[in-house]
Amino acid sequence: MTGPMTNPITGKTTNPLTSPTRRSFMAMGGAVAGLSSMGLAGWAQNDVEIDVTTLTNTTYQTDVLVIGGGMAGLFAAVKAHDAGAKVMIASKGRVGSSGLTPFAKGYFAYDPDKETVSIDEFVETVSRSAYRTNNPVYTRQLAENSLARAKELQDWGFFDTTLAHRPFMVPLEARDIPIVERLMITRLIKEDGRIAGAAGFLLDAEKTVTIAAKSIVLCTGAGGFKPSGFPVCDLTHDGSIMAYEIGAKITGKEWNDGHTGRSVNPAACYDGWGDMFELTPSMNSVEVHHDLGVDVNYQAYMQGNPINMGPGTPPDAEQTMVEGGPVTPSEFQRSGPPAGGEDGSAGSPAGGPPPGGPGGGPEGGPEGGPLGGGTQRGFAMGGASAGMAIHKSEGLVPVDDRCASNVAGLYAAGDALGSHMSGGIYTQIGSSLAGSAVQGAIAGEAAAEFAAAHPLMEIPAETLTTITDEILAPLKREAGYGPAWVTQTLQGVMIPNFVLYVKKQTMMQAALAYIEELRDHHAPMLRAANMHELRLAHETRNMILSAEMKLRASLMRTESRCSHYRLDYTEIDTENWEAWINISKAENGTMQLEKQPFSAWPEQA
Repeated sequence: MTGPMTNPITGKTTNPLTSPTRRSFMAMGGAVAGLSSMGLAGWAQNDVEIDVTTLTNTTYQTDVLVIGGGMAGLFAAVKAHDAGAKVMIASKGRVGSSGLTPFAKGYFAYDPDKETVSIDEFVETVSRSAYRTNNPVYTRQLAENSLARAKELQDWGFFDTTLAHRPFMVPLEARDIPIVERLMITRLIKEDGRIAGAAGFLLDAEKTVTIAAKSIVLCTGAGGFKPSGFPVCDLTHDGSIMAYEIGAKITGKEWNDGHTGRSVNPAACYDGWGDMFELTPSMNSVEVHHDLGVDVNYQAYMQGNPINMGPGTPPDAEQTMVEGGPVTPSEFQRSGPPAGGEDGSAGSPAGGPPPGGPGGGPEGGPEGGPLGGGTQRGFAMGGASAGMAIHKSEGLVPVDDRCASNVAGLYAAGDALGSHMSGGIYTQIGSSLAGSAVQGAIAGEAAAEFAAAHPLMEIPAETLTTITDEILAPLKREAGYGPAWVTQTLQGVMIPNFVLYVKKQTMMQAALAYIEELRDHHAPMLRAANMHELRLAHETRNMILSAEMKLRASLMRTESRCSHYRLDYTEIDTENWEAWINISKAENGTMQLEKQPFSAWPEQA
């Protein structure tokens, strides 16, 4: 077989023999195989659309670099500036309109003049709901600072408009804080043990970007495996993975967020969220629940899908609930029909209204939210937020009460910080949005203080060259695996209910073998034809490492508690598991897992 070949699916003509490498041979073999699982959808020649040799680099310098443009990023930038630092924001999307911020419509504000419970009582109630998995220091911070942040948001017009972009720009423009949007940061740079800067590339221009900084605040949000039905497709744990690569500890990966979607048009996030986009944000007071766990996943596992979890289910469907499964503390069990109220919401099997009131979403949203009725059709289906843990439970391990990581000069806030503010279950309605505001402000001030006490580190030219080569590597490959195909393979391995939510050792070990193969063989061969695919390639690699973390942490925690449920260890183990699990990268590149007792801070940098 010689000469050019025509791809029977794409119609493109290539000549694999002009580069007689193992990769081109596999590409040719894929074309011949056609529909094989390792064929054209996976491995192919890389038809690069840009001249990589002409890409230019733009450099910046700042005191504090805030990565992320959501609620946490807003307050981190504002408070760092007000503390005297020179600040810059880098955002993969548009400030106030990327990540989960546009979908969060409920804000928790503790007002001591109105609440009937003290802050001490609030913290203790959250701890009971979370089976002590919460960090009470960060739970207390939420209550103590939420109202002050709410008043600032009110002054900027946040509660008067449906979208957050314009209100967010009010304080940023007033302070003349520079913003670089549509910039994907892929590498954090560390020199002599502390932060020196970050590097990435623009999504809408053929340019790389290097930013030297004295300190960095990661406000990059959480992430998932790009599931259908929930707006986390642009969140892929970028911050956690970048930090992990330079030595930061990561926590909370075993927890799972239990949001549901709908069976009809499950990928239509706008439809699934009903009129969420048309509503303005609102504030709510103390209302501690035990929500967004994996109760429904267990019921579906035992009874099969679909079970009666919302509108669209036949009226004569079974109403019985299977005994066993995840345990909700009796104090927080709610009465009502199985798996939701009469509004058709898909709440927990304990029944009653879902978080945020009838038909509401996790942040106190309106009817039509991901747990509600509204415009959603069909029965409720789990896995809509697959790959994401409970808000504030996963991310960088804090070494103190000021959002610092174990890497000097590196801070995190919001869903990028594994503060365990609410623990391994969703407890306080509206706390995610408020927690991001509170932690962003604290982290921004701390980062500014660090920057004031330390000089800017010099980044060697050879280091920048190496980093740039790593960033652009998928564009330079003559052939490789398509990031979309690798992502679909990852989803097929990780998202099944019997792997991610209802866990047991044998299935997780089997899944881990697949993920290790993707990590070792497929991630190093990802290809990209343009800047958009370059983004996908880096996101895919991040999701692979996140999947490995979730499996290893879930295997290590040999108990069931909150949103982590194992069929082979169904009980809470208070003797051995009054601890969080932290993950770090060893010198040989392997993942190292350790316990951190609930009552202790980890060692500081």
